[in-house]
Amino acid sequence: MGTYLDGGDPARQRTDYYPAWLDNLADDVTMEASVMDGVIRGAQAVRTVLGHARTLYDYQEFVYVGEHGPNGFAEDYLSRMAAGPIGSVVVVRLDEEGRTRGIVISHRPLRAVVTWSRLMGEHFAGTPYADYFLTPALARELLAETAG
Repeated sequence: MGTYLDGGDPARQRTDYYPAWLDNLADDVTMEASVMDGVIRGAQAVRTVLGHARTLYDYQEFVYVGEHGPNGFAEDYLSRMAAGPIGSVVVVRLDEEGRTRGIVISHRPLRAVVTWSRLMGEHFAGTPYADYFLTPALARELLAETAG
């Protein structure tokens, strides 16, 4: 198994994974992520944002996919995107009927988080989702601060 720093193990890289929990969102589902500022609410909003986010991965190499406690699901995966390697952990909270109620996504390293947020911001510019993500100018400023 690789690490996000080395881009993962090419033999374990997948481009065909689809999260089953995405098809069973509660109407009032929430989503939080390290690449976002705020909480996205509602099934359509979550589908819209995740639908684009999934296109930014070159592949996913799964470290773990499965149950997380009595009412949860987790994904831990490595990938590569425009800024280089990225690692992600997704925790999904399910209700008693098995519907997805909450999603929390954590990415690493910081440079990938900033770049991911900028790419999302560029894609959603001029839409109600734009304010959740970094503008290109703010992303450049943050990356410059972390470099120095």
